[in-house]
Amino acid sequence: MDPALLELLVTREMPFGKYKGRLIADLPGHYLNWFAREGFPPGETGRLIALMQEMDHNGLRPLLDPLRHKPRVYR
Repeated sequence: MDPALLELLVTREMPFGKYKGRLIADLPGHYLNWFAREGFPPGETGRLIALMQEMDHNGLRPLLDPLRHKPRVYR
C-alpha cells in the first residue's frame, strides 16, 4: 500500500454530499458502506473512499491516528 494514500485520507476533505468538508478519514461507516453498495465515484476521490471503507470494514481506522496532524500550540 502506498503511504501517500494514507496521508491523503487524513488531509483530503469530502468534496460533495452530506459530509462535504469532512475529512475522508472521518466519514461515518454507514456512509462508506452506502458507497460500497451503490458505487464509488470516479477518480481519486472514489479510490480514497473505497480505501477508507475497506479500512473501516476491517477495523483498521486506528492505523491513521499517528498520521493525523495535531494543531500546534504557541506559547
